[in-house]
Amino acid sequence: MSVKKIPLRQCIGCGEMKDKREMLRVLRTTEGEIVLDATGKKNGRGAYLCRSMDCFRKAKKSRGLDRSFKMAVPAEVYDRLEKEMEEFGRQ
Repeated sequence: MSVKKIPLRQCIGCGEMKDKREMLRVLRTTEGEIVLDATGKKNGRGAYLCRSMDCFRKAKKSRGLDRSFKMAVPAEVYDRLEKEMEEFGRQ
C-alpha cells in the first residue's frame, strides 16, 4: 500500500512548516487580484497562512504578502483579507 505524501508549506506569518491542507492560501490571480482561497485549488501564485488571526497579523506587519508576490500590496487588500479571515474563523 502506498502512502500519499502531503506537501508542506511555510506560513508567511509565523514561518512554521505545516501540511498545506491545514493552512489557508492567499492567491494572486492571473488578473492580479489578491483573494483568500480556502480550497487551495484556484489558479495563480499562492502564499500560505496558518488559520489564525495572529499569523495574519504577523504577515501584515512584516509585509509577508508583498515579499511572496514581489509587489506592494495595498493596505485596503490587507484590510479586506483580514475581514475574510475573521469570517472564515466564524464558520
